[in-house]
Amino acid sequence: MSFPVTRLRRLRKNENLRRMVRETRLSVDSLIYPLFVTFGKGIKDEIGAMPGNYRFSIDMLPHEIKEIKNLGIPAVIVFGIPEEKDEVGSEAYNPDGIVQRAIKEIKSVAHDLIVITDVCIDEYTSHGHCGIVRGEEILNDPTLNLLSKMAVTHAAAGADMIAPSDMMDGRVGAIRGALDEKGFTDIPIMAYSAKYSSAFYGPFREACDSAPKFGDRKSYQMDYGNSDEAIREVALDIEEGADIILVKPAMAYLDIIRRVKDEFNIPIAAYNVSGEYSMVKAAAEKGWIDGEKIMMEILLNMKRAGADLILTYFAKEAAKILTM
Repeated sequence: MSFPVTRLRRLRKNENLRRMVRETRLSVDSLIYPLFVTFGKGIKDEIGAMPGNYRFSIDMLPHEIKEIKNLGIPAVIVFGIPEEKDEVGSEAYNPDGIVQRAIKEIKSVAHDLIVITDVCIDEYTSHGHCGIVRGEEILNDPTLNLLSKMAVTHAAAGADMIAPSDMMDGRVGAIRGALDEKGFTDIPIMAYSAKYSSAFYGPFREACDSAPKFGDRKSYQMDYGNSDEAIREVALDIEEGADIILVKPAMAYLDIIRRVKDEFNIPIAAYNVSGEYSMVKAAAEKGWIDGEKIMMEILLNMKRAGADLILTYFAKEAAKILTM
């Protein structure tokens, strides 16, 4: 039996050939680095479950921002940890709140760095839920006003993009309307449209002290058995004015990223979440895997699935490799 004329191994012969015909490429331009900002001064506190990631007080941000900019990373997304929390998350929409002040500090250091802000009140509420609570019910419509107020204060502070992650119905439309009413018509919205109720968020909740004090988030975050529902969520958010669609988590949801990419002509972001990061770091620390190679394989596969942008705690490590 003779070999076929086509031999696919011909183009795998050496690294230069493989580079020339590679279908998917990862660039530092695709990376968004999450930043945790906390109250106090002189604080750079490593997050136990997320080695290499820190909570920064605002005065400690300039050095970090300069490093991010020097690595060529084009954007950060900011999460705030307030000094005080209450039932309605009032620090979330305080014009002088932790994130609002962090935005100004970041912009004073690197005015052209894209600053994205997470819009959700779970980090600011005493109960840890993403909405107003009545008994053990998470109220949708009353929460929309608070999210809108929060988004407007972020835009007023200088944010370049708003990223609602709460999964309340109608929040993209409410935020878009509030931003437009205040003259922030050019501020894009990156909507967490397909955000699943996932166990992969554990280390993040440690970082922000935002775990729910009762129940869980299954009444507003998506059931991870559902795929068609993600398409419905995305379609609604686009109709309400979303400019970028985000899928969260990423590694176990590559099929969702692919479906959204195939269905909609809109930029897609994937959130390589804390649990995904921590698993790689823990296994690498044990010597069970080559953490650096696994990191790059994971990020490239998110691109291959259809992600245009990747929010990842690996951003600085990956950027150092990509810009060598």
